[in-house]
Amino acid sequence: MFTSFFSSAAAGARLSLMQVSAAGILWGTAGVVVQIVAEQTGLGALAIGFYRLAVAAVVMSALGFPARRRIWAAFRAAPVAVIAAGVGLAAYQGLYFVAVRLSGVSIATVVSLGIAPVLLSAWETFRTRRRPGTATLLASAAAIGGLVLIGGATVEPGATTVASLGLLAAIGSGIVYAASTAISRHTTQGMEPLILTTLSCAIGAVAILPIAAVEGLAFTPHAGPIALLVYAGAITTALAYALFYTGLRRISGSVAVVVTLLEPLTAALLAVLLINEPLGLTTIIGGLLLLGAVATLYLDAGESREHAAPATDATDLSGEIPSSAPTRG
Repeated sequence: MFTSFFSSAAAGARLSLMQVSAAGILWGTAGVVVQIVAEQTGLGALAIGFYRLAVAAVVMSALGFPARRRIWAAFRAAPVAVIAAGVGLAAYQGLYFVAVRLSGVSIATVVSLGIAPVLLSAWETFRTRRRPGTATLLASAAAIGGLVLIGGATVEPGATTVASLGLLAAIGSGIVYAASTAISRHTTQGMEPLILTTLSCAIGAVAILPIAAVEGLAFTPHAGPIALLVYAGAITTALAYALFYTGLRRISGSVAVVVTLLEPLTAALLAVLLINEPLGLTTIIGGLLLLGAVATLYLDAGESREHAAPATDATDLSGEIPSSAPTRG
């Protein structure tokens, strides 16, 4: 009986690990989708971002239709925080897609993913008035070094001002996401993850629509681009978040976030294989430093939580997003 129980628990943990891994890999495909759709349709980055959020909102609303009263009740309970989350999602995604178009998938993904958790760690240090630990200081130094190396790669001989602007957009996307997470996380901790995702996607689509409309939403419909846009919304957003939140129920938040570092690795690999994007040694080293910084921060946070409350980590069991762990996609 006990053997069966532990075997089932281990199998559940392995399944959860696979679910979170799948979410990270799916998020990593979004950047390449943006590049391909833009080349085939002429759509701008913000227009593609709108279509992605709109498709995700439609899918999530359809799935959540039976719970529509709970969704509306959740919005009324914390309208400011939910709107902030949606607008932040739109701004983050818009800047990220701009960065993808200007500087490439690899740089945009690694920088935007790497800077947000470092900024959140710094904010927590400031808010709690506690001196950062050794792991945090080392991780911050590694992240800064990684950003410098990646930034240097964009201004090497042959690089353009456009690429440098792309790097700035990637940094901006990380800053916006960190800020929106810090502002809204306390109010939304009690909200069901899938409800929050539904509201955020819907509000994000509405928020980005005016700017996307100015950029231009019209394009000649073809099966390929339309399929990719549906994939971006339904798979890399709706399904990926569903997998991530489900996986969080059986594994710790720190493990989940480290596993989702498969995203930038997936993005870089697909960019090299599918769209022939160059990946220089400097960018690789800088990316490794950034990823190492993020992994160090979350592993250190996981150890701290285990020492503080080893048996009752509510965030891990309920499926809520860990307070200092922003999700991607």
